[in-house]
Amino acid sequence: MSSLPIAAIMYDFDRTLCTKDMQDYSFIPSLGMTEAEFWQATNELWLREHMDGVLAYMYSMVKISRDKNIPLRRNTLVEMGKTVELFRGVEDWFDRITRFGLENGVRVEHYVISSGMKEIIEGTSISRCFKSIFACEFLYDENGGAVWPKTDVNYTNKTQFVYRINKGVLDVANDLDLNRSMPEDSKRVPFTNMIYIGDGLSDVPCMKMMKAYGGYSVAVYQKRDAKVEDLLSKDRVDFIYPADYSEGTGLDLTVKNIIRKISIGDALSNENANQLRQLAGG
Repeated sequence: MSSLPIAAIMYDFDRTLCTKDMQDYSFIPSLGMTEAEFWQATNELWLREHMDGVLAYMYSMVKISRDKNIPLRRNTLVEMGKTVELFRGVEDWFDRITRFGLENGVRVEHYVISSGMKEIIEGTSISRCFKSIFACEFLYDENGGAVWPKTDVNYTNKTQFVYRINKGVLDVANDLDLNRSMPEDSKRVPFTNMIYIGDGLSDVPCMKMMKAYGGYSVAVYQKRDAKVEDLLSKDRVDFIYPADYSEGTGLDLTVKNIIRKISIGDALSNENANQLRQLAGG
C-alpha cells in the first residue's frame, strides 16, 4: 500500500459535513442562550475589540461559561459532539471513498481543516475517519477547565494546514520542518492530488490555493443561492453541489472521477519514468 499514490481530501466541518455551527447543537443551549444571542455577543466583542473572529468566539465560550458558573471542560465538549447532525450520506462516505480509491490504485486520506472546535469534532461518529483534525482547541488548567486558545484556525491560516498535509508535517508544533525547503518530488501529497471541500467564503483561501497549484475544490450548499453561484462563475471553485454525500450524487461521482484522474496521472508518470530509465540504461 505504501507505493500507492496518496490523495488527500480536506474538509471544512460546519455547514460542510454538519448542518450548522457545531456550537449550536448542545453548547449554546447548555448556557441557556439562543444561537442568535450567543453569536451576537461574540460578533459585538469581535468588532468592538478589533479581534480575530475565531479568537472572539473562543473567548466568549470561556467567559460566558465562567460568568454562568458552568464548567467548560474537554470531556464535556467531546460529549457534545454526539449531538452533531451530519448531512445525508456523510456517515458512510469516508469508508466508501477510501475503498473506491484502493480499487483504483489510490490511497485516500481524509483531513479536517475547520474553524470549529476540535474537541466537539472528536466526539462525533466520524472522528475515526480522519488522519488528522486541524481545528480550534483550548488549553486546560490543572482542574480540567478551558483557560486559553491552544490552537486557532481562522479563515486565512487554514492554508498552513494544506502545506502541512502537502509536506507530511502534521504536528502543529513543528514549524521547523514545515518551513524547511523541500524538493517538489519529495513532498508526501502533491497539490495535484488534493481535494478541498467547503461551504463558502470562509473556505475561499484554501479553494483558491487548490486552483493555483493544480488541486481541486468543491463548494457544497444546503440551499443554492447567488453567493454559491458566484464562487463558480468567478472561478474561485471548480464545482458546486448540494451537501449530499450519498452514493451516486453529483458530489460522489465527481470526487470518484478526480480519484480516477489521479490514478491515471500516476500511471502515466510511472510509464514516463520507466522509459527514461530504459533510455539511460541503453
